[in-house]
Amino acid sequence: MLVGVAPVPGDGDAPASRLYTAKALEAGVLPAGQTPFAVTKKGLTLAWVTLSDKGSQGLRADAAGPAIAETCAASLPLALAQGHLIPDEPAELRALLLDLAVTQGFDCIVTTGGTGLSPRDTTPEATLGVIEKRLPGFETAMLMASLSKTPHAMLSRATAGTVGRAIVINVPGSPKAVRETLAAVMAAIPHGLDKLRGDPSDCGQG
Repeated sequence: MLVGVAPVPGDGDAPASRLYTAKALEAGVLPAGQTPFAVTKKGLTLAWVTLSDKGSQGLRADAAGPAIAETCAASLPLALAQGHLIPDEPAELRALLLDLAVTQGFDCIVTTGGTGLSPRDTTPEATLGVIEKRLPGFETAMLMASLSKTPHAMLSRATAGTVGRAIVINVPGSPKAVRETLAAVMAAIPHGLDKLRGDPSDCGQG
């Protein structure tokens, strides 16, 4: 079972590659010498990023990040879910989003936190600095879902878009808001990813 993926820098003329980490589901013995493996992926890969100064310092438990994983796993066929907890630093978030999307090749990246009006709330700006195609439909659907719960949702500045072949989505910082906003866009994620990968089928069909 695939449990992780990390970039491996190139050496001289050798290009960069990916290191995959797997977990054995059953006990077994491998033959001596080198054993060739082929990496196959059944399902989608999810990376979630929690933006929290206190959380990154160990001063606050992260409940929103795991809520992303649980919500997505309930609706999407996930092959891998990986979490990150970083401070509200836009440069760090931009670098991480690019690494997760372009180098590590995650399908869906969801950030939580930093979407409001506080001085340290810079997640949307950092995200807009790297996304290539904005997804206003996602943003509208999430906003409408939140507004049905509280008028304060109009203060959220969450954005969504694509980076390479990944969909990147900002959601608010509370577990409750995570579940409400992701529920509004979950059904569109697989079709959106198919289109990013060049699916030629007509969106109006079916």
